[in-house]
Amino acid sequence: MKLVTDIKKAKYITHSGTMHADEVFATAFLDLYKKDITLIRVPEINNKDIKEDVIVYDIGRAKFDHHQEDVDIRDNGIKYASFGLIFREFGKKYLKQEKVNDIDEVFAGIEKELVEAIDAIDNGDFPEIIANYKVKTISDIIKMFNPSYGSNQDENNQFIKAVEFAKIIFLETLHNVIGKVKAKKIIEEKIKTTKNNYLELDKYIPFEETILKSEEANHILFVMYPSNRGGYGIKTIKKSLEDKTDRLPFPEAWAGLEKEELEKVSGIKNIMFCHKNRFLVTCKTKKAAYQVLDKILK
Repeated sequence: MKLVTDIKKAKYITHSGTMHADEVFATAFLDLYKKDITLIRVPEINNKDIKEDVIVYDIGRAKFDHHQEDVDIRDNGIKYASFGLIFREFGKKYLKQEKVNDIDEVFAGIEKELVEAIDAIDNGDFPEIIANYKVKTISDIIKMFNPSYGSNQDENNQFIKAVEFAKIIFLETLHNVIGKVKAKKIIEEKIKTTKNNYLELDKYIPFEETILKSEEANHILFVMYPSNRGGYGIKTIKKSLEDKTDRLPFPEAWAGLEKEELEKVSGIKNIMFCHKNRFLVTCKTKKAAYQVLDKILK
């Protein structure tokens, strides 16, 4: 991305002043899609003076602005902000350009995982957070790139830094969503062919969301998989996406124990660890993992 000071040289225009996550992420996405965009940030604009091939966003009350009264609203009630409007227009074209498979699912995943929250917060729809510590959203983190009070930080330099940061977040979200879409197909097939109360995976892949969204998986209580730390892990399944209690937790007597102490209490050799909240057990061998499942399910 190149920032210019002559509006006639700019192919992209957004507002100057305090930066927010919506135009920062819109800029980051456009730079990834269009490659090395030429941008100007201005305090105000008259759209009549702008050429048709110039993209103006988050300012000017035109196609990619959301400050007018008739702003577009998603089916779930979340209003579009500039990031969402830009991504809606160009997102699938970008994914096709990058040769991404399952474009519709990946597009929807990025919307859900990243775009909607940024749009919602920029439109004043803030999440209800109950915690006795400071919780920062991505939108909060982007605000931190604005020049600090009393500093000599340059506004445009800070904007460039924020955009580079946003690119990393967007690309990692993209990779994560692509992985989830691939994993979803594998998990769905395993659900169809599994009669047990647990799924057994050949390697760890994201599974929880697919299981919780599947009516065919209501009988699944655990998932067993090779751990990236060695051995095998067994995780409980929650009751639903909303209800985070376990369908069947591990025994209370196992909570927080490990190795010899856990072997003694459980009667299972090579069982290694049980999380204090009883949603995870690890074992040194697959045989031990099977023994854990057999004991719990009986």
